[in-house]
Formats: sequence, structure tokens, C-alpha cells
Amino acid sequence: MLGFGETTAAPAAGGDLIKETTDATFMADVVEASRETPVIVDFWAPWCGPCRTLGPALEAAVTAAKGAVKMVKINVDENQGYAGQLRVQSIPTVYAFWQGQPVDGFQGAIQQSEIKKFVEKLAALAGQSADGGLSEALEAAEAMLAEGVAADAAQVFAAVVAEDPQNAAAYGGLARAHVALGELDQAEALLNNVPKELQTASEIEAARAQLALARQADSAGPVADLRAAVEADPSNLQARYDLALALHASGQVQEAVDMLLDLFRRDREWNDGAAKTQLFTIFDALKPQDPIVLAGRRKLSSMIFA
Repeated sequence: MLGFGETTAAPAAGGDLIKETTDATFMADVVEASRETPVIVDFWAPWCGPCRTLGPALEAAVTAAKGAVKMVKINVDENQGYAGQLRVQSIPTVYAFWQGQPVDGFQGAIQQSEIKKFVEKLAALAGQSADGGLSEALEAAEAMLAEGVAADAAQVFAAVVAEDPQNAAAYGGLARAHVALGELDQAEALLNNVPKELQTASEIEAARAQLALARQADSAGPVADLRAAVEADPSNLQARYDLALALHASGQVQEAVDMLLDLFRRDREWNDGAAKTQLFTIFDALKPQDPIVLAGRRKLSSMIFA
């Protein structure tokens, strides 16, 4: 095995983020360099198809990390010494070094989302942020939104979007801030112009659901009148559905979910399954671990598969 040493030096970014190395310079470029900043080593070869996919994706993630990690590429056809010592049996193989030691790695091409997680995990080992502080900014914006300071939250979300145009959480947060401000058309325009590759992200779906519920709230009837209509005619499913919309619009989310579950139990096919569709919209708008979501999904599933 390699005789890698250890040190307690604090991490610090600096120098070139991405470079080529050889067996002769591996110790300096990887082992010694990793004592200050985590280093990702990409073992590759010119004839390797997956390498041509993984390499640029890794480089993009390292560049996006803005100095939290570095990357070194080594051609195994020309440099077999350290590849042999690290037991590289197939390529691409990627190792992560920190404090002079290999601490993580993987083989083969992986998805961009997994590459991002790999880089973030490595940066975290060194006490660094792999996104230049954007995650902290998003957390602050979410806190502002939860506290009702939607205008300030919108400014922060917009700043993150400007910094990282591929950040689904920032787009979704900005759209939700527009919804909270009553700027529904702006929210819709923003969501319609989200980059294509982000359109199915959970953060975007959640914002769309909140926008849909906000538009419904604009036309929701008085709760008291609709409750009276349901009491007068319990078989009036339209009145039950309208009451559920009004309840949600007035902030009575649990009651709205209960009403829709009861409607689904009475006639699951009514109005092309409108009750189930509305339930999914409410669930998508809430956080996945919200107790209302967890209990509601469980009850709905028990009825679907009964």
C-alpha cells in the first residue's frame, strides 16, 4: 500500500483546480496537495468511452465547488504505478484524497446528481461548502419565507438563481415567494421558463402545486355556505369538493384533506378522479415529511388497494 502520511492542517483552496498529473508528480499533486484541499483523482484512458462522459461531468462539479475541492487526471496507459498501488482494475475509477489518504471513491460513470453528492461529501470532510455558500443562502431564504418575509426571500432566491442557473431549489423557492406575495402570473412565467432539465425536479413540482392551489383559492366560495350545502345534501359531491377547496384556501389543510378522502371513499371516479388529483396537488405542495402528507397518503393508499 501507499505510505500516505497524515496531518491536521486546515483545508484551503488555491492553485489550479483541475490538472493532469503523472506517476512522477502524483505525490505532489495529490498526496501533498490533499493536506490542504481535498483532491479528486480521475484514472482514465483516451480509448475509454465512459471516461469521456465522466471526466467533463467531474470537471464541471469541481469548478462549481469554487475551490472547495481540486481534481487531478491521470492517464493509466502512460502511468501505471499508482493505478497499480491503488488496485485500479477498470476505468474510469475515481478516488478522493484528504489529508494524504484515500477516503472515498467509485468505479464507472455515474449520474451528475451522484457526482454532485460525491463532491459535496468530500468538501464537507474538510469543513468546506461545495457550492460557494449557496446552500446556506437557500436555507436563509426558506427561513424568511416561513416567517412571512416573502419579498426578502424572493431577493435571495433570485440571487442564487443568478449565481447557479441550474439550481432547482432556488427556482422553486422564487416561484413560491411570488405565490406568497400574490404575484401568481410572475410565478407561472418563472416556472414556464425553468430550464428543461429541471422541469421535473421535486422543487419545481412543489411550486407548481402551490401555484395551482393559490389560483383555486381566488375563486373558492365561502366555507360556511358550502358547509351548509353539504349538510343539506350529503350526496352532493360537487359541494363536498368545493368545500374542500374553500377549506384549503382558508388554511384548514387537514380538514380539506379529510373532505377529499371522504369524497374519494364515496365515489373515486367522480369527475374523472378529481378528489385524488386534488389530494396529490395538496401533498405535492407540502413538505414530503409533513404529518398531513404522511397520514393522507397512507389513508388514500388503503382505499385504493382495499
